[in-house]
Amino acid sequence: MDKIKGKTIQLRLASPDDASFIYSLRIDEKLNEHISKINGTEIQQREWLIKYKDREKISEEFYFIIELLDSEVPIGTVRLYGFLGREKFCWGSWILNNNKTRTSAIESAYLVYQYAFEYIGFDSAYFQVDKKNKTVTSFHEKTGAIFCGEDDVNNNYEFTRTCYEQFKLKFNRIINGK
Repeated sequence: MDKIKGKTIQLRLASPDDASFIYSLRIDEKLNEHISKINGTEIQQREWLIKYKDREKISEEFYFIIELLDSEVPIGTVRLYGFLGREKFCWGSWILNNNKTRTSAIESAYLVYQYAFEYIGFDSAYFQVDKKNKTVTSFHEKTGAIFCGEDDVNNNYEFTRTCYEQFKLKFNRIINGK
């Protein structure tokens, strides 16, 4: 698969060679406050990526490195997983470092949805956001995610194909510069 390109960023599939970068994001206390904690080492991250590539080969999961379009410098990660047939998918492991562009968040979300809805053919996405993560909660609500409930820690959301079509119309200028 080629890279999935946006206006200022692109997504490419992660490889075991990305272990150091991914590990550095996961252990960064400024970036990992609202995501599941990592208990391993960089070597274990590499081993996890080797096993992940087997899941990727059978289209069970896709883990992307988010890069700057002009320089291919990695700035983050995002992952599609938890597939329920080809009807629903979960996405997460979404981390952007300080080298991100002003539009990296909206572009990376758009590219995830574009890949999932247009390339794979899913009907909807589901995901959780830590209730304390007000910035990401606000982002998802502004982009059209539908609140579905909550537990003690997380808010649960759904994002349908209709949400995606509305998202494209609302944010087209930011995403495509048009």
